[in-house]
Formats: sequence, structure tokens, C-alpha cells
Amino acid sequence: MKISLILATVGRSEEVARLLASLDAQDYRNFELIVVDQNQDDRLVSMLASYREKFAIRHVRSAAHGVSRARNVGLELADGDVIAFPDDDCWYPEGLLQKVVTILNTHPELDGITGRFTDGDGLTEGRWLESSTLLNRFNVWRGAIEFSIFLRRRVVDAVGKFNESLGVGAGTAWGAAEGTDYLLRSLRHGFKLKFLVDLTLHHPVKTTNFDDGACSRQKKYETGIGHVMRINDYPPWYFPGTCLRTCAGIVLAMAKGDFPKARFKYVSVLARMQGWRG
Repeated sequence: MKISLILATVGRSEEVARLLASLDAQDYRNFELIVVDQNQDDRLVSMLASYREKFAIRHVRSAAHGVSRARNVGLELADGDVIAFPDDDCWYPEGLLQKVVTILNTHPELDGITGRFTDGDGLTEGRWLESSTLLNRFNVWRGAIEFSIFLRRRVVDAVGKFNESLGVGAGTAWGAAEGTDYLLRSLRHGFKLKFLVDLTLHHPVKTTNFDDGACSRQKKYETGIGHVMRINDYPPWYFPGTCLRTCAGIVLAMAKGDFPKARFKYVSVLARMQGWRG
């Protein structure tokens, strides 16, 4: 079983080096790394050259901006039986690829699996599902993130490309949720996807406080989330329910005197509404 890893990258070097080192540490070696490079310089050339004799690397340039456009370039080149989409600042724990292959070989009924992430020291963010379960359109928001998705070839053959209006660098307001949109489209095709609580990848935790930078980043994320909910035709009751939960979080944070967190959640709900309206 061959795994194609599609890496969209721009502006990062040390983080890519960390990912490459984690791939070299994998005991399962039947994989290829397709690097879709959107940098204007050659910062990755020598770094990638140093790994070419260790595992298969395909390095291509993409002038088009945006993570979804880059992943679509990679999809045209990937020939693996399993497709995954590592972020350029994530890294894999030892044994991850062998675990993915073992699970998929043991469970041929599954079309894809997803996991969660920590920063390597056990810290995470978001509200992950508490146990392993099949994904549906309501729990998918708590059961996957782009770099934790592993799909069989038949899924990407059926679903096709990422929505290029979504994600970082798309040139729109919808700065996230392109992976969730892809999973929702996969579910509509009838594919069986499962979240595994013990499938853990690593990624920096971005929101360690609720400062202006965190609020700005969250606005882009939540706008994308609201938009993806809208374009995937959620029932009328679902979106207001998500907003009410966040509003309850605002009230709770204010009651505790945590005004930065209250502002963060306020920004979140406004951005999600903007995405839904858009």
C-alpha cells in the first residue's frame, strides 16, 4: 500500500525540516512526498535534495496562491493507494504511517480515517470527539483537521479537487475548512470515514492566549467554517445552534472575568455569521 503525501508549502523552512525528519524516522517506507512549493525563492531546494536518497520526493513549483490550489496540483501527480495532506508545520510521530496502513488493511470497509493532534507535549486545542466513531456531517467538525486526513484512492477519484475558494491564500474571506468541505463531499458520495481517537499527529498549538493575533486568525477560520456550513446545505436549525453554543461561551467567560476570551468568542461568532451570509 503506497501513501502519497501532498505538502503545500510557502514561507516556512525550519518547520519543513522538522516534517522531513519525522518522515525519515517512519518505519513504513512505501510513501512518496509531493512538495508543491509556492515560495518565490529556493529555500527548500538543498533541504529536499538531502532527503532524496532516503525516500521518494517530487518537488514541483506552483505560481498559483492558496493551499487548496497547491493540493490540487499535488492530486494530479499522486499515484498512491492512500492520499494525505500534511501541513508544512506539522510533523508525524514515529510509527504513524505503519499504523495508518495497518488500520486500513485490517478494515477494508473504511474508505478513510482521521485523527487529532497535540503539540508533542500533550497540549491541543479545539473540542475533539471523545471516542473513535464513524464521521457524519454533524460530528465531522470535531473529528478531523486537514493534516490528519488519510483517504483511499477511490475517495479522491470520486470527489475530485479541493474547492479553491476555501483555505489559506485563496484570495477570499473563507480562510479555513477546506478539508472539512472535502470530507462532507466524501460523505455525500457514501464513503465511510472514521475518526480514531488514538491516531495522533503533531502540530503547534496556535491559540495559547486570546490576543489580537489570535482573534485575527480566528476570524479567518470561522468565516470559512460558516461558509462551508452554508454551501453544504445544513438544516436551518443547525447553524443557529452552533452560534448559541458560542454565545453561551461568551457569557460564561464574562462571568469568570475572562474578557479576552469573551472577546475571542465574540469575534468567532460574528465571523461565522459573516461566512454563513456570504
